[in-house]
Amino acid sequence: MSAEKQNLEISKRQKEIETYLSLGSTDVIFEYTDTSDGIRLDVITVNPRHNQSFLFHFVDGFSKIDSLNQMLDYVKTYKDKMNSYTIQWSVKGDNELDTSYFRAKDIPEAIDKLCYGRDPNILTIFSVVMNPLS
Repeated sequence: MSAEKQNLEISKRQKEIETYLSLGSTDVIFEYTDTSDGIRLDVITVNPRHNQSFLFHFVDGFSKIDSLNQMLDYVKTYKDKMNSYTIQWSVKGDNELDTSYFRAKDIPEAIDKLCYGRDPNILTIFSVVMNPLS
């Protein structure tokens, strides 16, 4: 596949993922990392209310397009497969309590998503609650 076709395919898949998440391109970050086995794709969401970023989900694929296809499959079904959690937290030294919502398989994964890209020692977590099924 030519570089131009590949870039168009990547752009198309990223747009599909943004659409499924009901987020605009400024609220979703696609971070690609080369690994020994291929490409890791981290999809990061940005909460515009408190300007914090969180890990939405990651996948490992053999190429960017493969990783995007896996992520697209995930976003189409994650609400049916993952538990919903509410985490109340603040940055140490900040008097503001923030509330964030995550889909994860368990509490440790939800906390990992909250802490992604930041030093967990600067956060105070007040509560983690699994939300009832709707």
